[in-house]
Parts: sequence; C-alpha cells; structure tokens
Amino acid sequence: MQTETRTGATDTTSVPAVVATLRDTFESGRTRPIEWRRHQLERMKTMLVEREAELLDALAADLGKPRLEGWASDIGIVISEIDFALRHLARWTKPERSRLPLAHQPGRATVHREPYGVVLVIAPWNYPIHLLLLPMVGAIAAGNAVVGKPSEVAARTSATLARLVPEYLDPEAVATVEGGVAETQALLAERFDYVFYTGNGRVGRIVMAAAAEHLTPVTLELGGKSPVIVDESANVEVAARRIAFGKFLNAGQTCVAPDYALVTRTLEAELVQQLGRAIREFYGPDPAASPDYARIVNDAHFRRLEQLLAGSTPAIGGESNAADRYVAPTVLRDVSPEAPVMADEIFGPILPVLTVPTSTRPSGS
Repeated sequence: MQTETRTGATDTTSVPAVVATLRDTFESGRTRPIEWRRHQLERMKTMLVEREAELLDALAADLGKPRLEGWASDIGIVISEIDFALRHLARWTKPERSRLPLAHQPGRATVHREPYGVVLVIAPWNYPIHLLLLPMVGAIAAGNAVVGKPSEVAARTSATLARLVPEYLDPEAVATVEGGVAETQALLAERFDYVFYTGNGRVGRIVMAAAAEHLTPVTLELGGKSPVIVDESANVEVAARRIAFGKFLNAGQTCVAPDYALVTRTLEAELVQQLGRAIREFYGPDPAASPDYARIVNDAHFRRLEQLLAGSTPAIGGESNAADRYVAPTVLRDVSPEAPVMADEIFGPILPVLTVPTSTRPSGS
C-alpha cells in the first residue's frame, strides 16, 4: 500500500530574498561564462547518476513508478538533454555574423545571444524530475539564474530534489522553492525574466496573468483532449501497441497520452481486441500484480477517475483498488461524446474508443 507523504514548504516570507539573491548573482555576471554553464550541467548530471537510487525511490513512493520506467522517463531523458546541451553549448553561444540591408552599409552586424536573467520553472507532479530539470537545463545552458518549483503533489520527489539541488549546483544561482498554492503565489508576485510552466489550463491562466504584470515572457505547456485516429490505412496491431504504450505509461498520467481513440466502425472490434492483447503483453493477465504498472498519484485523483468510470461497462479492465490507488488499464466502448469522461482531459488509464462512420483521409494521400 502506498502512503501519501507531505512535502516541506519554503517560508513564503523568504521568497523575495531567494529571488533577490539569484538576481544579484546574475547581475554579477557569474552565470554568463560558458565554463560556469558547463560545470552546472555536469554537476546536474552527476547528481542524477550518483543519487539515482534515491530519486527512483521517491518516484516509486509518489507514483508507484517501476524503476525502469522511472529511470527512462524521469532520469535518463534529462541526462540525454544535458549531454545534448554540453555537445552544442559552444556553437549555441558563438556570435553569428548577420547581413545588413543596403541602407546600413558599410556597417557590420553580429548576433549575440544573451540570457534572460532570472527564470522561474514551475513543474507538475506526473514526471516530477523530468519536467522540473529539463527546463532548468535550458535555462542554465543559456546562462540564466533559475528557481525551480517542484510539485507538492509528488511530495517525496519534491523533498528529494529540494535537498539534492543545492548540494550539487551553485546555490546562489540555482534555487528550489517547495510548497503548494501559497508558495507558488509568493513566487508569482516576484518579477522574473522568463517563466516556464507545465500543468493544467486553469493554473496556466493564473501564471500568465501574473507574468503579464511585468511583461514577462512565458512558456505554457498545458494538457488537453488528445485523440488518436485509426482508419483503414492503419496496421491495427501496430497501432494498438503504440496506443497502449502511450496511454498506460505512468498509469495514463501523461499530458501527451492518447486521451481517446477515434476508429472507423469496421475496425473497432479489431482495435479493442488488439488493445487487450497489448495490455496483456505489457502487464500480464493481472496488471495490479505487474511490477511494470504505476499507480495514481493521490486519493483525490483516484476518486476523480472512479467517478469517470461510474456507470460505464468497460470492454477491458475497469477494476480499481482505493487502498493501492490502482486503476486498471481500461478501454471503454459505446461512449457518448457527451459523457463526463469526454468533457475534460482524463489523465488516467481510461481509453474511450469512439467510432466514426468512415475515414476522412483525402483520397490519394
């Protein structure tokens, strides 16, 4: 049985001082040299390698993540991004000559890429290492100071990152602020030079509104209803395996997971059959006993998914266990477009399959 761990929280009154320290560091010029950037990226990679076991333990505690899945989706992907940045850092930072129009001749122009300044990264809980550190890699590679806000929902991972980041990275240029709504609001009250937020649209609007007060540029990575389409051109067996992998990875708690499937009527039965085969191949006859299947992050999200399943007759799965926050890989048929499960992003291991009359693919394409 999983237990929910409450994360620590940064004192909100200390947030202005944290941001001020980062700004002083940036304005001192410390973060600009390529040597500093390279060293910080190398230290982050060292942290991920040396403390891999602790990080995987935290992912397992928060999300029931299998260790291989946790490494591949949260640690290995960040290491790959760091290696990519290190290989290209010199080229990215090299000044580039630029041609001038005739009116400005015989002048010369050179493009110099400058860091923004102090960057805020607000991360979600579903890939709590990946989606905190990956934007921080970009911010550091560009020569910025950065504060990361891990999600309080993934409490164990948040606490682990808050402990490890200052141990490995420059604490006067890279900071971590833990907590929930109050701490996030305290951060958003400060002036940043760039904000990167991953999460839902409701909070995304709050982040953008706060950033607008300072005309701060923002990147919002938000979720939505992401369908997959299976028509007569598809290899249904291959399509089903790919859909099952994308949908049930991390128990469906992925913003780019297939939210629902649209399939032509003639292929519906075959697609459902092949989805069942793929689920058995991935997780065995009883996914609840599989070491390769994750769990729902907390009781609130478990209850939300149970409500979406209420009244449905699953073609595959449908079982759940509140004590373990387990929701089986589930496929639904005969779903009305007006059903609650079709209203918002599902963000769980429930795949509605809706039929369409025929392919809409243009002829000859």
